[in-house]
Amino acid sequence: MPSSEPVRLDRRTAIKWMLAASAGAALLPRLSRGADPVPGAAGYGTDPDLAKTYHPGDLWPLTFTVAQRRTAAALCDFLIPADDQSPGAASLGVQDLVDEWISAPYPQHAADRKTVVEGLAWLEAESQRRFGLAFPDTIHRQKAALGDDLCHEPDAKPEFKTAARFFQTFRDLAAGGFYTTPEGMKDLQYIGNVPLASFPETSPEILHRLGLV
Repeated sequence: MPSSEPVRLDRRTAIKWMLAASAGAALLPRLSRGADPVPGAAGYGTDPDLAKTYHPGDLWPLTFTVAQRRTAAALCDFLIPADDQSPGAASLGVQDLVDEWISAPYPQHAADRKTVVEGLAWLEAESQRRFGLAFPDTIHRQKAALGDDLCHEPDAKPEFKTAARFFQTFRDLAAGGFYTTPEGMKDLQYIGNVPLASFPETSPEILHRLGLV
């Protein structure tokens, strides 16, 4: 993970596809388990009204404190910063999506809640220990120094293993949130869900890549 500003755009380009792929792989099994009730719960209540606009906290109480949301927003922007093509993750409210996810009353979400809340606390404590600053107040180079210790759990030192697992969970959730926004899908140049007047044939080049010709 680079730690200097001049390579920031290169870093974003390099990790963009990795984040989207890892998010999809991580969220699919979680979504499939999303319908599992909390043990002992009487049920989920009624289905949401699809014609109604819901606001954060309408469906279930949220988890983040003001301080936790600030740290989560800073981490979102560190992972997916703004560039010439799209805004940063925090400006799109990805930290609020993470809060909604970990607050949902399902077993996997509860596990992620523990991981994320404890991980944010560790991140704040470690930032204070190293730099004497809250994580959101550190500069990019300092955030990158922390990220270097957490970005790949198999290579993390023993004392950073738990924090690295938090980093992976948060990264997956942030990427899943960002790349399912209109801005994130535009950043990926995703063109699905758009009505077409005609359906052009698949080019021979694409068919060849897919092994169909």
